[in-house]
Amino acid sequence: MDIKTQGCDLQSCFLCRLCLKDWLPAIAANKTTIKVKRGQQLFKEGDAATGIYFVNSGIVKVHKRWDADKELIIRFAKQGGMLGIMSLGENLTYPVSATVLESGAVCFISLEFFESTLKVNSDITYQLLLFFAAELRESEKRMRNLAHMPVKGRIAQALINLQKQFGLNQDGYIEIDLTRQDLASFAGATYETVFRMLNEMVKDGLLSTNGKYIKIVNTAGVMALVEEQE
Repeated sequence: MDIKTQGCDLQSCFLCRLCLKDWLPAIAANKTTIKVKRGQQLFKEGDAATGIYFVNSGIVKVHKRWDADKELIIRFAKQGGMLGIMSLGENLTYPVSATVLESGAVCFISLEFFESTLKVNSDITYQLLLFFAAELRESEKRMRNLAHMPVKGRIAQALINLQKQFGLNQDGYIEIDLTRQDLASFAGATYETVFRMLNEMVKDGLLSTNGKYIKIVNTAGVMALVEEQE
């Protein structure tokens, strides 16, 4: 990974936005800003945890092994997001993997400094508690969907979530360059099933596609797929 001397504005990420202003110089002194490229793995599930990453630019997927040859994408992190936070605690290993989807830059701080930051900055500690609570709720919802929701509903929900997180480009397509395999991993389905279901949704006038990009043409129709399966 290439080290950058510039790129972090000490304002955008979770850590910098919430910390005491007097603590910013300490963050500047203890962080390392790293250029990352598409396909690069920041850390792997089971690796010894060394620190926390904050996304400065680009997109990173957080994923976990599903079985021997499959993965489940847990979430995506963009500018301002954090990675490796679930490694806090006694078992200091990363429980998930993080791989770059869109080239950019991340800031890295050690676990030791991050724990010191939490002790000094009560706002960060409180917001981190809210983050964990939201992650737990989302995880429980996804596990329920994987168990009970048919695959077309899960694909519809995945597309709605992606549109909410990344917005649309000037042509109305969801603003993320996502392969069909990654979409399948996010929806908890196989590539072949997602390919077939997307074609059906395009034929039904719910979606349109342009290469890897997807547009929700009929929002009410896509929402109905989710609601009728819940």
